[in-house]
Formats: sequence, C-alpha cells, structure tokens
Amino acid sequence: MDIANLIQTVAIYALPVLFAITVHEAAHGYAALHFGDPTAHMLGRITLNPIKHIDPVGTLLMPLVLYFATSGAFLFGYAKPVPVNFGRLRHPKRDMVWVALAGPGANLVQAIGWTLLAYLLVALGSEERFFLEMARAGVLVNLVMFAFNLFPLPPLDGGRILVGLLPMRQAMLVSRLEPYGFFIVMALVISGVVGALWLRPLMGFTAHAIELLLTPLRWLLF
Repeated sequence: MDIANLIQTVAIYALPVLFAITVHEAAHGYAALHFGDPTAHMLGRITLNPIKHIDPVGTLLMPLVLYFATSGAFLFGYAKPVPVNFGRLRHPKRDMVWVALAGPGANLVQAIGWTLLAYLLVALGSEERFFLEMARAGVLVNLVMFAFNLFPLPPLDGGRILVGLLPMRQAMLVSRLEPYGFFIVMALVISGVVGALWLRPLMGFTAHAIELLLTPLRWLLF
C-alpha cells in the first residue's frame, strides 16, 4: 500500500466529504423542522459542525478498512442519520418526500458549486493542482451521494420518497423492507448491480445536466 498516495488522497477528499455529509444531514433536519418536526433541532443536529454527523464506524473506520482491503477499488461509508419523527410532520406521507429529498438535493447543489469552482480555477489559469483535484473530488463525492441516496429502497432517501409517493397499500409493503434494506443494498452494491444499473447511469445523466446548466458560464469563461 502506497502510504504517500493514501495521505494525498485523504487530503484531497477530506473537505469535500465533510461538506457533503454535513450539509446532507443538516438539510434533512432543516426540512423536517420546516414541515413540523423539531426532533433534530432539539438534539442539535441542524448544524454544519461535522462532528455532530460523523459516525465513528460508518464515516471513518469502514472506509479506511475497505480502502486497505480492496486497494482503493471499493469504498463505502455512511454518516450518523439525522433523527426524524415522521409522525410529527404536518402531513407525514407528503412531507416525508420533501424531507427525504432535502439531503440529495443538498448534494446536487454542492456538485454544481464544486463544478463552478473547477471552471473558475481553470479560467484563472491556476497551476495549483491540489485545489483543482479537490474541486473534481467535490463533484464526484456529491454525485455519488446524490445518486446512491436516491436508490428506491428504504432506509435510503429514495426508499422514503417512494413510500411517500406510492398509494398507501403499496407504500406499506415497501416500508416493511426497511429493517432489511441496508443488507439488501449492501448485497446489491457488492454484486455490482447498484453501480451498473443505477449509480453510474444516474451520475452520468446528472453530470451532463450540470454541464448543460452551466454552459452559458463556460462560454463566458473560456
């Protein structure tokens, strides 16, 4: 294992990852508060302090173990979920969709922001590769979080969105999968199904959409 390469990778990805998970979780809490559930607010989880959202195992230990075990070929991790009492939302089934969307939405906005930064660095002729690589890492990390969390299986955000949109009978059937959802998702990730059929196609589509959105800016800068 190349320790120098690991240190460089951690340095490049540390800030984008911290921002990605912190803003994602805080967005869930803020949306829940907006729609009537103050649980996250009362527990101090609507904050940009990353320490409040870091899970020692899921955010730190698991990614490091997987990095060494697979030589960087496979990484997976998670943050400490923001607690949401869906029963306290003013319209639980409908508002659940908006609360769930808030996290991936925050990642989409950050992906756009990091893309803007990359464009500006190139336009200004910056020769500092570190910051350009960090901007690219920011785009990648947020696209991964955006696409992965939209996978339509609870407890992921996409599963909660699906439960909120389906008729009650079908929603109840999907929600019953939640206790097993993490293990099902992990099995699908390890088998490559999520990556091939969901993650890469959605990430590619989203990246292309961001490029189209920022086309006028590219014309101005380059």
